[in-house]
Amino acid sequence: MYKLFFNLVFKRMDPEKAHYLAFRWIRGAARTPVLRTFVAAALAPRHKELRTEALGLRMHGPFGLAAGFDKNAIAIDGMAMLGFDHIEIGTVTGEPQPGNPKKRLFRLVPDRALINRMGFNNEGSLAVAARLASRNPVFRTTVGVNIGKTKVVPEAEAVGDYVKSTERLAAFADYLVVNVSSPNTPGLRNLQATEALRPLLTAVREAADRTVRAHRVPLLVKIAPDLADEDVDAVADLAVELGLDGIIATNTTISREGLKTTGAVVNETGGLSGAPLKERSLEVLRRLYARVGDRITLVGVGGVENAEDAWQRILAGATLVQGYSAFIYEGPFYARAIHKGLAARLRTSPYATLAEAVGADVKKVSA
Repeated sequence: MYKLFFNLVFKRMDPEKAHYLAFRWIRGAARTPVLRTFVAAALAPRHKELRTEALGLRMHGPFGLAAGFDKNAIAIDGMAMLGFDHIEIGTVTGEPQPGNPKKRLFRLVPDRALINRMGFNNEGSLAVAARLASRNPVFRTTVGVNIGKTKVVPEAEAVGDYVKSTERLAAFADYLVVNVSSPNTPGLRNLQATEALRPLLTAVREAADRTVRAHRVPLLVKIAPDLADEDVDAVADLAVELGLDGIIATNTTISREGLKTTGAVVNETGGLSGAPLKERSLEVLRRLYARVGDRITLVGVGGVENAEDAWQRILAGATLVQGYSAFIYEGPFYARAIHKGLAARLRTSPYATLAEAVGADVKKVSA
C-alpha cells in the first residue's frame, strides 16, 4: 500500500517537500488522542524479548531513528508513535542556520538511497533547548541530541561552539552525540583526526558534567564510513582512553561507487545514505567491536533496510541500531517490521537475549 502511494505521490514530489508533508502528517496524528492510540497500537507493538539496556538507559528495543529526520525536536512523539525505540534529534548547531541552498536533497530510487547536502539546517541550540524544556511527552522514549558545528564558526573555534550547544542541551538529552562526520559543513570532518577530536570530546564531556550534576549524560561520537581503517582504530582507541560511552557507525559517505542510478543526480555533492552504505558501515562496525569489545556501546547505522540488516549489525557488535533513509522507502510500517523480524530471529538463534547476540560473529572470528 505505502509503496504504491510512494510511487504515485512522493516519488513525483520534490524530496524535501515530501519530507515536510510527511512530517506534518506524523505530527498531526501524534496530536490527536484517539488516532495516536490506534496508530501506536498498530505500528509500535512491544516485544518483551527485545527490551534493551544501553548507555545506562532502558529502552523498549534496540531500533531507533537516526539524526537528520527531526532536526528541531518537533516530532519526537510522532516518531515514537511509529515504533522507534529511541529518537535522535538534530543535528543541532550552536546558532540557527538555514542550511545550504535548495535543491539539496535527492532520491536515488534504484539504489534505495538519498544524497543530501542539507548543511545542518536547524533553529539553533537555544530554540531546540526551549522546545525540549517545554515538552510534555505522550509516549515514553529515549531522546538523543546530536550536536554539530555552526557553519560560520571557524574550525579553530569549533570547541567553543560545541560547548555552547552542550551547555544548552545536555539537561534535556538522554544521551549526547558529537557529530564530526557530516560532509556538508566545510572542515567538519577534519575534527575526526584524533589530535582535534581529543580536546573537542574532552571539552564537551566537561561541559555536560558541569551542566548536569545529578547524573552522567552519556556521550557518543559519530564517525564517517570514509575513514581509513587505521583512523577507525585511532578513534576507537581514543574513545576508550577518554571513557566515551559510545560510537555511532556510520554517517553518510562521499563515495559513489557501485550505484545503479544513472544520470546527473549521482554527481550531486553531499552525503550518500541508504542501501549502498550497508557493506562499509557493517565493516566499520565489525572493526570497532574487534577493537573495543564491550567496553563502550556501539550504534550501527547506514543501509539498515530490514530486520536481517538490523540483526547483522547486532551480531557485528551493535547494541543499538538506527535507520533513516529506508524509512522514506518503507513507510510507516518500517519499525514494526524490523521489530517483528528481530524477535523472530532471536527466537530461532542460540542466544537467550539480544545482549548475548551482540558481537557474536566477531567473537567467533577472534576465538
